[in-house]
Amino acid sequence: MTKLELIGRMAAAGGISREQAKLALEAFTDGVTESLSAGRDVRLTGFGSFVMAERKAGLARNPQTGETIARPASRTARFRPGEGLKSALNG
Repeated sequence: MTKLELIGRMAAAGGISREQAKLALEAFTDGVTESLSAGRDVRLTGFGSFVMAERKAGLARNPQTGETIARPASRTARFRPGEGLKSALNG
């Protein structure tokens, strides 16, 4: 599903315009981004959690050349599905 398809579903399900659905989706993604940037997890009960994870520096290999390069430490986002989502997927 693309962002535009999701906006269309949100608009239809909520009985709102596509522009209102777009603004709601952008507010959601901005809120998740701000919380994770500040080091706070975002928990949606029954759906899942967005969590910030630290990746340590290390060595990586360039698959084209085989050259070993240093990979700097970084922060990334992870999603952990909740029980409701797991149940829906596993039927």
